[in-house]
Amino acid sequence: MQNSQAMALSAALLAVAGELTQRIHDGVVARGFEGVRPAHGFAFARLAPGGATVTELAAHLGVTKQAASQLVDEIVRKGYAERRPHPGDARARLVVLTERGWDCTRAAEEAAAEAVRAWAAVTGEEEVRELGRLLGRIAPYGPVRPTW
Repeated sequence: MQNSQAMALSAALLAVAGELTQRIHDGVVARGFEGVRPAHGFAFARLAPGGATVTELAAHLGVTKQAASQLVDEIVRKGYAERRPHPGDARARLVVLTERGWDCTRAAEEAAAEAVRAWAAVTGEEEVRELGRLLGRIAPYGPVRPTW
């Protein structure tokens, strides 16, 4: 692949990622969840399985512990998460999603599904499945980090 082709592919992938992030965000807001930013969704993805400490969240997001702590303060204040005692470490606090946080996460999943269905309307469902398989083979492992 020539450099110009590689740049064109890179630009297309970045454009699709940006558009997908925006469509998910717009879908969440349209479903009544005000005051959220795309960065919150990346945090919710880490908190969803069973919660996380601020340190774990910072590592997931690729930010400092102070930045993660500020984000947690914000989502707690907005009612999307709460701090609880950590069951395995008396010194730590576990940040978990509230019911409102889970509802917002489900709204993001619905918005993502709508965006992918729109791709299938353009390319066909099998092509979208193939795209998923191909990207799964080359995508880096680990957390998806927001662009700050």
